[in-house]
Amino acid sequence: MSSDGRLTATQSEQSETIWVEKYRPRELDEIVAHDEIRGTLRRLIAERTLPHLLFYGPPGTGKTTAILACAREMFGAQFKTMVLELNASDDRGIDVVREQIKTFASTRHIYALKAGIKLVILDEADAMTSAAQAALRRIMEKYTSNIRFCLICNYANKIIPAIQSRCTRFRFQPVPVAQMIQRLEYIADREGVPVDRAAFDALARIAQGDMRRAIYLMQSTFLASASARVTEDGVYANAGMPSPADLHAIAQILLYDPFAQAFCKISEIKKGKGFALLDMIHGLHEAVMLMELSPKVKAFLFEQLANMEWRLVSATSERIQLAALVGIFRLAASMIDDSESGMDPKVAAAVEKLVQGAGYDQTQHG
Repeated sequence: MSSDGRLTATQSEQSETIWVEKYRPRELDEIVAHDEIRGTLRRLIAERTLPHLLFYGPPGTGKTTAILACAREMFGAQFKTMVLELNASDDRGIDVVREQIKTFASTRHIYALKAGIKLVILDEADAMTSAAQAALRRIMEKYTSNIRFCLICNYANKIIPAIQSRCTRFRFQPVPVAQMIQRLEYIADREGVPVDRAAFDALARIAQGDMRRAIYLMQSTFLASASARVTEDGVYANAGMPSPADLHAIAQILLYDPFAQAFCKISEIKKGKGFALLDMIHGLHEAVMLMELSPKVKAFLFEQLANMEWRLVSATSERIQLAALVGIFRLAASMIDDSESGMDPKVAAAVEKLVQGAGYDQTQHG
């Protein structure tokens, strides 16, 4: 983005395409990570023994991409006529099960006689009502000779046992940091977008294994950049999340400033940078993980941060919870030996690690 707020020529060109869709893998071999799942699916397709499937796991881990790649490999040019895609979050009622799926399942296609089966993909299946799932189970039984169902969800426990028992389940883990960065580097190279090394680390840290979120964030940061470059500061600013340097400053204030002063400073940081208190709590959790504090102090902070997270999710006042945040760190400081004589050297060293961006990798792999 230029100094007058307008997109540069390169940014304008890049804004016309959504990178998530442009670089969505179309074949199983192109999918990032999940080697065992890809191998199993390929064998099932080759042996023509594809069962009903249940893909579950966090968002952005490749569940929908994997089944679409399977469908393209199975049906080729007949993909559109042999595959029915539905999103259960849009049509949650029993009508979608009894009408759309039933109509598709009972309609024979000339290519289906050759291919043997048709495929129904039901995304966000955990949003379906129990009645709709019960109806789906009966349809799965009735048309099992020519239809295979693939249910996609974030939480398998929200799918009724009767359906789970009829499916082969695959859990999609969060995309590992190294493989995520490798894919982001590939996209940046293909698009001709300059991205700082620290920015890749920041994208992976914020995405927490969600490949889709990382790609969206990289593109939006590039489009919003005045220098047409993706930087670490730009990534955190665009995401509206505290950077390691921000967390460093916040941790020092919470542990070593008097209550009233700490509350005012943290309030100013939160308001000035537009941070959500929930994001600050998540970042401080990583900070505490790195600090060489006694088990008693860490246990106290983790318990209190968890309680605070629950209260925030329950829509309590952020101002009250911010005061509580300052309070629990002041109590923790009083539990640290020699806390009143200045910053504890161990804490200072641990906080410095956070500034250097060590938090995410160490807490993930430590």
